[in-house]
Amino acid sequence: KNAGKIDYVAAWYYRASKYIQGTQIRVAFVSTNSITQGEQVATVWKPLFDMFGIHINFAYRTFKWDSEAKGKAAVHCVIVGFSKTDTGQKIIYDDGERVIVDNISPYLVDENNIWIDSRTMPLCDVPVMISGNRPTDGGHLIIEDDDLPEFIKADPLSKKYIKRFMMGDEFINNKKRWCLWLVGVMPSELKKMPQVMKRVTACKEARLGSPDAGRNRLANTPTLFREQIAPEHFLVIPKVSSDRRNYIPIGYMDKNTIAGDKLFIVADATLYHFGIMTSNVHMAWTRAVCGRLGTGYSYSINIVYNNFPWPNALEKQRAEVEKLAQGILDERAKFSGESLADLYDPLTMPPELRKAHNALDKAVMKLYGLTSNMPEPMVVAELKELYQRLVATQTATKA
Repeated sequence: KNAGKIDYVAAWYYRASKYIQGTQIRVAFVSTNSITQGEQVATVWKPLFDMFGIHINFAYRTFKWDSEAKGKAAVHCVIVGFSKTDTGQKIIYDDGERVIVDNISPYLVDENNIWIDSRTMPLCDVPVMISGNRPTDGGHLIIEDDDLPEFIKADPLSKKYIKRFMMGDEFINNKKRWCLWLVGVMPSELKKMPQVMKRVTACKEARLGSPDAGRNRLANTPTLFREQIAPEHFLVIPKVSSDRRNYIPIGYMDKNTIAGDKLFIVADATLYHFGIMTSNVHMAWTRAVCGRLGTGYSYSINIVYNNFPWPNALEKQRAEVEKLAQGILDERAKFSGESLADLYDPLTMPPELRKAHNALDKAVMKLYGLTSNMPEPMVVAELKELYQRLVATQTATKA
């Protein structure tokens, strides 16, 4: 049912799995790595396992495919070897290392086959995460930082309708961009701002000129973004970030900053939610189940956040996490002019910020009943078992 969301190469896996039924044939494909990540794992592999009873015998984890073509694009691949028969000993190749394991899951790690299905609402009792605002404006409601002084000079009344605008790149790298946020503007006041009116007119024309019917309808409200989400105080997490970092940079914004659609928003997030989400436990889960853009993290609501198994915490434990989470924000505040990209670069991360994260990590690990020195694969295995228990409990409750 989700065929439209999977890579074309999945068709070859289906054909091969069907072809080898009743034989000892072994198959291997070089494939784009996305079929072993994120939403595609359950969509591609669960039917193959259920319908054809295949086993993954060996796997090469993500590597960069090189070619001699000019202007070549980076392609990240995996190799998956499988058969109808269980070969017993299985091998994972990763960055030059060869590891013998008992089982290879479709995530290409040594673990049982656990499917993380797309989920529209959180598995646990936590605030809902949504996507940020889509301008859908042809660029006309966005003001670049270099253009801002002249724009305000030409249209002084516009100043109170201009807000900081952030996509993921602006948030992580502390870049300045701005937008016209005209929610609630009076028509008479709008007509007193000629430069703003030019932008609004251009936005309307861009929407009318689109081949998309939904975008055409937005031409009726050319002063507004597609969404108008501006909570008083909210948590944001970038959709895409570098895998060089030990932590995805997340943080808080207020109503004076408009989050674009390359950021996810959690409007009712407390310090406790921030603390769990910025911990190494949440990062281990993210690395294990998220999609990837190249090798970078591609965070998602339906796979990563909505399926994350939150711990059962007592008030005292929540207070401890909140205290340590505030400690991270306090350390960041000492470097208010620095970008999150620099603060979370492994080479330039301030020692005190690292120390604050380490303290939070230990507390969150303890909250899950894990030891602070537990290797990440074991952490993920524990989280997936907890996930299975929570899903089973929820299913039983509904029944």
